[in-house]
Parts: sequence; structure tokens; C-alpha cells
Amino acid sequence: MMTKIYPRIGDKQTVYLNAVINDLQIEVGDYTIYNDFVADPLLFEKNNVLYHYPIHQEKLIIGKFCSIACGTKFLFNCANHTQKSLSTFPLFYEEWELEKSNITTAWDNKGDIVIGNDVWIGYEAVIMAGVHIGDGAIIAARAVVTKDVPPYTIVGGTPAKEIRKRFDAEVIQQLLMLKWWDWSADNIRQCLPYIMEGRINELLTIKKD
Repeated sequence: MMTKIYPRIGDKQTVYLNAVINDLQIEVGDYTIYNDFVADPLLFEKNNVLYHYPIHQEKLIIGKFCSIACGTKFLFNCANHTQKSLSTFPLFYEEWELEKSNITTAWDNKGDIVIGNDVWIGYEAVIMAGVHIGDGAIIAARAVVTKDVPPYTIVGGTPAKEIRKRFDAEVIQQLLMLKWWDWSADNIRQCLPYIMEGRINELLTIKKD
């Protein structure tokens, strides 16, 4: 886990996200950053993880080396009023004398939100409950993601649809096999030129710790 909050000296808009998370139902990998130039990024849990009530115990899982832009929202299950009932109104137990154990039936439970590694989520994107986003994917600004996104796929729009793959199928498979985000910091530092310049062949020759 990151021991410092701010990646850059003098920049209070960007934080290492797992250094500011307190909710045990939120898991964030090392080096994942969140930038917010509108609100305090330290308030990510309050401002960006919405309808995440303890009664459901669903999780937000975000991998390593992700870049999350200002205003990104993660909407959990309590935002999904049930469509199984004849009414979409949440008939809360206090008012209607229902057993507390039945309260979760007021919402459709779509499950956890899981974000892979090296994912870039653009400005004011919305990720809905139950969505899984694969490693290396890119979510366009203001996209509303209602379905799973395959690895290394660019999606955009409302609802979000595939725009294109970032690389050809062979390169995607090689990257998923390498899992460079799991390497030691020394190995990653050694390979920065290859990663930054897209030199997959050189990356494949490196011996990992």
C-alpha cells in the first residue's frame, strides 16, 4: 500500500487513492491515482462512491496503475430501484413496518464493481453497479458504463459502446500474460522506456523478479 498521499510535490489535486481510502469494502491497488480539480480528492469515498451502503456489503475493487479523472462516479446497487416489483418505489421498512432483513429487496443487486489494472477512466465517467472493466481499458469522458468492458478496449458514449481495441489481439494477449503492473518497482523502472514507447518485443525479453 502507498505510504504517501500526493504523487507530485505541490500538487494537491492528485492523490494515490489507496492512501486515502478508509472503507474496508473498497480495495485499490498501488500507484492508482485520482485527480480532482473541483473538490478535495481526499473526499473520494464521499463524493465519488455513491449509493454504497453497508447493508449490501458490495465491493469496489480497483487495480494498480489506474488513472481516474475528476468527477468519475461509481454508482452502486442502492441506485438500482427494483424492476421486479409492480412499483419502483423503495418501500422502506420504517414506514411500512417491514422486516429490516427484507430491505435489500427494494433494489436490484447487480454485484461488485471491479476495475482492472492500468485502466484510464475519463472525466465525469459513470460506472454502474456490477460492471467489470478489464486491464488496460480506456473509458471516455462522460461515458456511462452499464456493461463489462474487455481488456485493452476503448469505450465511450451513453450507454458506453466499444470504439476500438487499443492493440491487435496478439499484443493484448502478450500484455495480459506479462502483467507488468505486478512486477517489482525495480523491474518496472528498468523497463520504463519499453513501456512508455510501446516496445512490446523488448518487454517480452526482460526477466522479471
